[in-house]
Amino acid sequence: MNPFSLSGQTALVTGANTGIGQAIAAAMARAGAHVIAAGRSSCAETVAITGGEALQLDFADPMAARDVFASRPIDILVNNAGIIRRADSVEFTEEDWDAVMDVNLKAVFFTCQAFARAALTRGGGRIVNIASLLSFQGGIRVPSYTASKHGVAGITKLLANEWAAKGINVNAIAPGYIETNNTQALRADPARNAAILDRIPAGRWGRADDIGEAAVFLSSPAAAYIHGAVLNVDGGWLAR
Repeated sequence: MNPFSLSGQTALVTGANTGIGQAIAAAMARAGAHVIAAGRSSCAETVAITGGEALQLDFADPMAARDVFASRPIDILVNNAGIIRRADSVEFTEEDWDAVMDVNLKAVFFTCQAFARAALTRGGGRIVNIASLLSFQGGIRVPSYTASKHGVAGITKLLANEWAAKGINVNAIAPGYIETNNTQALRADPARNAAILDRIPAGRWGRADDIGEAAVFLSSPAAAYIHGAVLNVDGGWLAR
């Protein structure tokens, strides 16, 4: 048996319409999983890549997935959906605080809860939450994002403590600087691009596939004894 195979498994990936979420969905499909690509916008491109199916979910409502897991068996949950708002902390609004916290943290917890309620009746499952370098660092001008991603790391550990002995592995990935649409402006700025690359021991930006393959690993039998980990996939950024 291939310990990295996801054959026969069904994986739900949130925020799967583009970028890291799409790469995770594609990696899951390559490993043999049937992929449900969930997003608030069209996931048609991801479905064309994975051969799976699409599900419209908008996590501006943190309870958006409350009924998803009761109707069909889903073995793997990847909580990737997230948003960011930028402003100086002295100007940051309550609206922007609440919007980010709802999607990035509250929705993550209650989606995990809904998944676990179903998975516990079947003997277990796998959860992979997408954290961030800002689960460990402070960042600048992203107060709610930083707070939410610190929270994702904490919730991952809490849920692992509660569910590890019940057959549910809960882990997280902290992506570093990844080549996606969200970082295009940084990569196009010669000074910022050079500064970032100078800090990364691997000497390159990460690729979305780097995160996808890590998610496959944490979802596979090979990671059966890994619980509560936050895996940095950052080219060595945090080790610098």
